[in-house]
Amino acid sequence: MNEISRILRKHQIKKWGVVNDPLAHSYEHYKKWLERGDHGVLKYLEGERGEKRESIKNYYEDFRSALVIAYDYSRTSKVSQAFYESEASNGLRIANYVLGFKGRDYHFELREKLEELAKDFKELYPNVEIKHSLDTQPVLERDLAMRAGLGWFGKNSMIINKEIGSYFILGALFFSEDISSDVEQKPSVEVDHCGNCTKCIDLCPTEAIDVNSRTLIADKCISTFSIELFKEAAAPEGMEKGRGEIYGCDICQDVCPWNKRVIRQSDDVTVEEIEDLKQRNQILFDLFLTDDLAVIINKLEAMSNREYRRVTKDTPVARTGRVGMLKNLKFYLDLKK
Repeated sequence: MNEISRILRKHQIKKWGVVNDPLAHSYEHYKKWLERGDHGVLKYLEGERGEKRESIKNYYEDFRSALVIAYDYSRTSKVSQAFYESEASNGLRIANYVLGFKGRDYHFELREKLEELAKDFKELYPNVEIKHSLDTQPVLERDLAMRAGLGWFGKNSMIINKEIGSYFILGALFFSEDISSDVEQKPSVEVDHCGNCTKCIDLCPTEAIDVNSRTLIADKCISTFSIELFKEAAAPEGMEKGRGEIYGCDICQDVCPWNKRVIRQSDDVTVEEIEDLKQRNQILFDLFLTDDLAVIINKLEAMSNREYRRVTKDTPVARTGRVGMLKNLKFYLDLKK
């Protein structure tokens, strides 16, 4: 085992790859997506930040290598699905990834992990500059993952890995020197294994996936509505056919045969695992996943915006804010009228 593999094993990282080319191979595809306006309200993806995504060097001029990492939350997906399908569920759902990182916003959790990882690599490469990257940097991280051999672009635009499906968050370290010669495993781009399957397209209740371009139509997506819109707004048509999503949506992932295979082949969920999930995400369960819908709405309406920010600090739902979450909750209340 070489030093890179030893460091990654120490940090319990199993899915990773190294890329040297700074150019995003899917940039033209991304540009056409923007030109069609399918990014909708996600304006931060266009303009200068959109143009920067053509090359990592536009973000980090001294880039020579990227270590791309898939942080797996597939077990959390199985445990949370078991809870949502149990009698203890109140019928509302929060996306699996939200519950997968100790109840914290994954940006905080993974930034810390990447910083710790970078410290070990700094000892290995003391004269090399190292930067970390999550989905907040102007980088096409899924393109990077595809080129690192971590999976292929699914028809829902997610990167799918044969062993862990698409239940993972991507992170990366950027190096100012080429480290590829020190890597035992060389990346090979995975072929498309979706075949004729169209489950993610057919079963999306809001028809948010463009079948021809295999990209997301953001304004039709339940995740966009429930996460990115911070005030009153009309829900995408068809959301009433969903599963009670109040923050994020996993439908196009949960129906994917590759993800179903990952879930099916893993161990059965124990009562202890569900209790541990609740404990690690106590704030989210107490606020949104325990009481009846009307009680939750009354609770949030009695809060000030400042109080909501205090209670949800460092959790993903802080992003959408009290008014945005009330928008999501009241959608389901209106369905009952």
